[in-house]
Amino acid sequence: MKSQRLGEFEELVLLAVPRLDEVYAVTIQRCIEKTAGRSATMGAVYTALERLEEKGFVTSRLGAVTPRQGGRRKRFYEITDQGVGALHAAREARERMWQGLELKPSWTLS
Repeated sequence: MKSQRLGEFEELVLLAVPRLDEVYAVTIQRCIEKTAGRSATMGAVYTALERLEEKGFVTSRLGAVTPRQGGRRKRFYEITDQGVGALHAAREARERMWQGLELKPSWTLS
């Protein structure tokens, strides 16, 4: 059984899903690059989506064949209740780690 924890990139991918109207790999990639300011390859996005689906955090469905896609169908994604729970758990864990932490100026990022 796969781990039910979210990796950092999986979390970014999962956070992108509810932000979008049309949720497929290309829009997820663009959202991560624009919103998180992090580059994301299509291969990394597809791999993360596959892992998230295996964990039950997203579901997917194939869209209709469109001439614009050269007859290829897009795979659309939707976050599940389990996925929402995983995001909340990741956020809560991160907030607990930050609670009471005071970073010395020499530790700050430039």
